[in-house]
Amino acid sequence: MRNRVDPNSSSEILLSFKGNASDNLFDCILELVEHKLQLESTTKSTKKKVFKVLVETLQNVYHHLDDLPSNRGDFSVDFSLRKDNLAYTVSVGNHVHKTKVRLLGSYIDRVNAMSQPELKAYYRHKLSQGQITGDGGAGLGFVDIVRKSREKIIYSFKPVDKDYSYFSLQVKVSA
Repeated sequence: MRNRVDPNSSSEILLSFKGNASDNLFDCILELVEHKLQLESTTKSTKKKVFKVLVETLQNVYHHLDDLPSNRGDFSVDFSLRKDNLAYTVSVGNHVHKTKVRLLGSYIDRVNAMSQPELKAYYRHKLSQGQITGDGGAGLGFVDIVRKSREKIIYSFKPVDKDYSYFSLQVKVSA
């Protein structure tokens, strides 16, 4: 995990990781990002938005992560935080079982189609229902990401084999 300039873009990579995921890893990434953001010369509100988007993004990775069978050498998580003059970009990727692809994609499309007032109303409605999903959340991670970033989630699914796809998403937060 180191700073470097991506030769294919004008953005600076503030943090990057590719490897196996764990609770401790996510805690370390959050600590490192918090430290990196403290050093950035940007507004406190932008730093808070970037951090909140990052937390939600990593929580979604954690909850939707499907490890590949142990006999495969593929990594389970890919993460980066980049910065250019206009925005911070959080990018994550992980493997998901193909049975999740349609549901995840349609949910993100639905969230992306909502206006900010619709997102706020949906968020409050879901919280007032008090229903907890199978992964222990309220199912509001993607909603919160779009609410905080005020940007659409860019995502893709690329088939890996007959059982798995590689799910990647990217979110920008204006600098």
